[in-house]
Amino acid sequence: MNGNINETVREIKRSFRLLMNGVASQSMRQKGVEYKINWGVSLPDLQKMALQYGKNHELAVALWQENIRECKILATLIMPPDEMDKTLAEQWVGDINSQDLAEMACFNLFQHLHHAADLSYQLMKSDREIEQMCGYLILSRLFMKGENAHGNRIDEFLDEVAHALNSENMGVRHAALNCVNKFAELGEAFRNMAEERLNLQL
Repeated sequence: MNGNINETVREIKRSFRLLMNGVASQSMRQKGVEYKINWGVSLPDLQKMALQYGKNHELAVALWQENIRECKILATLIMPPDEMDKTLAEQWVGDINSQDLAEMACFNLFQHLHHAADLSYQLMKSDREIEQMCGYLILSRLFMKGENAHGNRIDEFLDEVAHALNSENMGVRHAALNCVNKFAELGEAFRNMAEERLNLQL
């Protein structure tokens, strides 16, 4: 990492202090969202900051390495999706340890990757619940854009959803149910298939 990137990261971290929201930060801590530092900065403020810095692979990688909530969210906003390969995506997903960050990363970045569908299927089968959640969050966004779940992988998708709906983790269950609802919205044939396989009324 060059000196300019180091200085930019320091400058960004200084700016978080000015935007700090102690109430939001405290609320997240009470909900179990743990980071070394969490300033409680709002998403609109982070989005404004992302516009200021533009898309920047090197800066995004440097920010992601910081165990600071705002640095990680900003990293997802400035990473160019076409410059994030499968290996880097897997590494970032492996670093996610809160639902808050999972939702932001999937919305801001992972849904836009050219290999998003493949990544989502891989994550749904993970042993880590947070990764399973990411898989369903990404796929939900793809369905909302009208993308079919790889026609020949629909059985695989519904099998994974059936398993997830019995998970002890409420976040996984919720993400899977939301995802299958988005799948059903692709058309009547999809809805019928999901209701029949999962014994659900969608």
